This record gives sequence, structure tokens and C-alpha cells, in this order.
Amino acid sequence: MIRILLAEDDDAMRQYLARALERSGYDVVSVDRGTEALPLLETDRFDLLLTDIVMPEMDGIELAQHAAKVAPDMRVMFITGFAAVTLKAGKAVPQAKVLSKPFHLRDLVLEVDRMFGLSSASGL
Repeated sequence: MIRILLAEDDDAMRQYLARALERSGYDVVSVDRGTEALPLLETDRFDLLLTDIVMPEMDGIELAQHAAKVAPDMRVMFITGFAAVTLKAGKAVPQAKVLSKPFHLRDLVLEVDRMFGLSSASGL
């Protein structure tokens, strides 16, 4: 099963995204900040880091850069509501996918499915 580490500081958004991904067959571990994700990256294996870019304590770009050091095979997808940080993310982690808010859950699941070469069976 594909494991996703979700870092999103907005409680409602985090729960919403985790539920949608779990319904689509993904194993999701969610945290509310980048600093909470760091120890998980050290001890667990994840296939995808799905992270908001703008978060307190540690932004998603810093988190992704750290993740690249400890888990170089893990894929990265950023989610953001700020157009200006999209360019920064693309330069800092060029292999990452960026999904801009607002987006439909179907779009998120389809993008994750594409990253892993899966065809979406979800009815979202």
C-alpha cells in the first residue's frame, strides 16, 4: 500500500485531504506542521510527502528539502493557496508537483494516482 505523509496546518483541510486519500486506498499519516513530520521521516517509510508550503515553524519547502536528504526516493507534492510561493517551490524542489488551492479532491487523487502510475478507481 502506498504511504503518504501529509503535512497541513489547517485542521479541516488536513482531515478532508486525509479522508479523501484514505477512501482512495492510500495509507495516510497526517501532521499539522513540518517539525512534527521530521521524526516520522527518520523512523518510517513514505512514498509521498504531500505538504502545504506555508506552515508555522517550518515551511513545506524546508520540509521537502530535509526529506530529500533522508528519503531521496520519496516523491513530493506541494499544495498551496499562494501563487507567489509556487515559483519558489518549483525552484527549490524542481521534481515536485505543485497543486494550487482551491482544487477539487478528485484532482488531488488523480494527481497522486498519476505519480504512482495508477488509474483512479475512486468515485470522488
